[in-house]
Amino acid sequence: MSTDAPTHLLTKRDGGVWVEDVNLNALATAVGTPTYVYSKAYITAAVAHLNNAFASVPTNIHYAVKANSNLSILQLFAELGCGFDIVSSGELSRVLAAGGDPAKVLFSGVGKTTEEIDHAIKVGIECFNVESAAELERISSRAELLGRVAPISIRVNPNVDAQTHPYISTGLKQNKFGVLPQQALALYLQAAKNQHLEIKGIDCHIGSQINQIEPLLEALTHLLVLVDDLENNNITIEHIDLGGGMGISYQNEIPLDVSEYGQAVAQIMGNRQQTLKLEPGRSLVANAGILLSRVEYLKTSEEGSSEDAPNFAIVDAAMNDLIRPALYNAWHDILPVDTTEPGTPGIWDIVGPICESGDFIAKGRQLTLAPGQLIAIASAGAYGMVLASNYNSRDRACEILVDQDSFSIIRRRETITDQLRLEQVSAS
Repeated sequence: MSTDAPTHLLTKRDGGVWVEDVNLNALATAVGTPTYVYSKAYITAAVAHLNNAFASVPTNIHYAVKANSNLSILQLFAELGCGFDIVSSGELSRVLAAGGDPAKVLFSGVGKTTEEIDHAIKVGIECFNVESAAELERISSRAELLGRVAPISIRVNPNVDAQTHPYISTGLKQNKFGVLPQQALALYLQAAKNQHLEIKGIDCHIGSQINQIEPLLEALTHLLVLVDDLENNNITIEHIDLGGGMGISYQNEIPLDVSEYGQAVAQIMGNRQQTLKLEPGRSLVANAGILLSRVEYLKTSEEGSSEDAPNFAIVDAAMNDLIRPALYNAWHDILPVDTTEPGTPGIWDIVGPICESGDFIAKGRQLTLAPGQLIAIASAGAYGMVLASNYNSRDRACEILVDQDSFSIIRRRETITDQLRLEQVSAS
């Protein structure tokens, strides 16, 4: 297995665009659009590269299920030896259905319900990442009621600025996640006296899409101060969870150098015996996936394209399929796939058919497009399908996993019958 960083997902050859050895035009003809397409080889290479980057320190990868929770994707991560980071009982059920080992599951999230805690204790997860004093008390009481001992780690909010989008920054004191270091110490001392709790580790996660290692290393340094304080109070920590947040390139960003990150972490850790845990999601799957869509109409401005009067390419994918541009003003590259028909060059806003002005995939892109043309929306493997909805009563897209020269439908295209199944017309 290669331990090199994964290369670009899409390749151009033989007059077409390919994912691994599958031609995207042929794929779209077979399954229709819009369709999510993921590469098994890309994900496999990304995991191998991360493992290699942290090879000098005992490290476990716990894939963050929220990034992409398709069962076949989870099964692939399990086969690659990964554990899982979950934030709901539903995600735990998905991990179990995909063959994941509950003893390699970390349960994060600020709002764990009683039912979720009971589920996790009963199946024997590896650790709860506790986010508040109230949650610690609830886990303790449920473990006592069930006659079990619950494994716990405290999520520490180190008040470190990840220098990322405010919606995905999680390590500042104004964020809802985790507890401040001084409160964490008190909670550990409380947990150490509780026969229904077992202290396993310490945890932090300061945000997502982090492209510089300095904030991550600063957070680790803060954690180690607390680890030493705990040792001085006869509390031994088995693992240190650094979270995820490793940034990728959507547009021109320089992605986080995970090899540099691994080397720097190893140097800071020195001879410490704790196992490291990482919770990557986006960095393993985002650039492993695309969203295939087809141009329905071209609508040109009589005034010529401008910010006030743009040209519109209306495609069959919409904000219900990929909400990141509307939610974060996120950038996704647009690559025309079928270039056999003559197109119209121009500066285009790529928009969907939903009745919202916020329904756009991209704005101001210099492209040559034609009606009926297939396009690939890049970097769609994370926070794409998991955030999809049925807004405007649209059916959710199908999902495909490519493996060399073959592909599998890993989620069939939704139908209106699927949408209506859980509803009924009330009796008059």
